[in-house]
Amino acid sequence: MLLPKEDKFFDLFDRQAENLVHASEFYRKCISESTITPENVREMHEFEHYGDELTHTIINTLNETFITPFDREDILSLANRMDDIVDNLYLLMNRFHLYSISKPTEYSKKLADTIDHSTRALQKTVATLRSNKHMKDTYRHCVEINRLENEGDVLRDEAISNLFANEKDPIVVIKQKELYEIAESTTDFCEHVANLVESILVKNN
Repeated sequence: MLLPKEDKFFDLFDRQAENLVHASEFYRKCISESTITPENVREMHEFEHYGDELTHTIINTLNETFITPFDREDILSLANRMDDIVDNLYLLMNRFHLYSISKPTEYSKKLADTIDHSTRALQKTVATLRSNKHMKDTYRHCVEINRLENEGDVLRDEAISNLFANEKDPIVVIKQKELYEIAESTTDFCEHVANLVESILVKNN
């Protein structure tokens, strides 16, 4: 069965981006309020599960569609890379819970803010996929995501440096270092998606 409307892909990508924003907003709230509870971890898992469902829907739609709005490989890559972001957010929440860290550090809170800003900028970037007439907007949003990724790098490095300088418990060092690195990698994933959107629009210009 061939789908008559190519818009379905754009609608699905918009839903993926919206789910990312909701997940990152929820993560930031839990980190800022120090509410890493089993219930909240399960709620974050719902965002992750919904992201998986959207990715599977995109793949199924791709298999049922003869003519796609852009390269099939790019559609698959974009779906998977966006899914990586929400997977990482769930991984972060779950690690906090598994490591019994009930009071996130100020650096974790700052990184959560950076992630939240990144997903919001990414949502705007993904929205420009519908038309290559908005390349200036795409570029502007990508520049912002790149800035936020650099901000994440700086925060991670400062956090780890501070950790090594002030924390004497090696187990705490191992746990916190991993959390900082996973958080920063989430901003990397956002940048990867933004770069892919920009590449898709350039190729189809």
